[in-house]
Amino acid sequence: MDIARLAVLIAATVLVGLTAGLFFAFDVSVMPALRRSDDRTLIQVMQRVNVAIVNGLFLTAFLGSLLLTALALVLHLASGAGSVAPPLIAALVAYVLQLVVTGRVNIPLNNALDRAGPVERIADPAAVRRAFESRWVPANHWRTLLCTIALGCLAWALVLSGRL
Repeated sequence: MDIARLAVLIAATVLVGLTAGLFFAFDVSVMPALRRSDDRTLIQVMQRVNVAIVNGLFLTAFLGSLLLTALALVLHLASGAGSVAPPLIAALVAYVLQLVVTGRVNIPLNNALDRAGPVERIADPAAVRRAFESRWVPANHWRTLLCTIALGCLAWALVLSGRL
């Protein structure tokens, strides 16, 4: 097996795993903890998270997952290792669908939360919370599921690539 193909496939798997793990952590710990908090606390914490998460490490994992999964597919197809293509295509599709959910639901909700302004100046924090949480949490469940599917497909591609 070509070492470059394997290295790219491993890197894609690791980055997708990190992204899936981040979304999973929000599903099983962060949002359940915030669900038990008051409206202003949820708003303030999520406003701070939305600023803090835009950093090099997150962007490397989040965007690198897409780029390396696509590169792994291209490298495997170019080398004639087409038997690995179906799980790579499935991983890429699942990850792209996650990006669609993120771009159409989570990011606009994050931006709306930011536009609500400083938490102490929000007149109706319960309404702001409802508008955010009622859509953001289910969308994050979808992101977790789609990234987990992509991760499983990449793991299957690793198994298949070991047989070549």
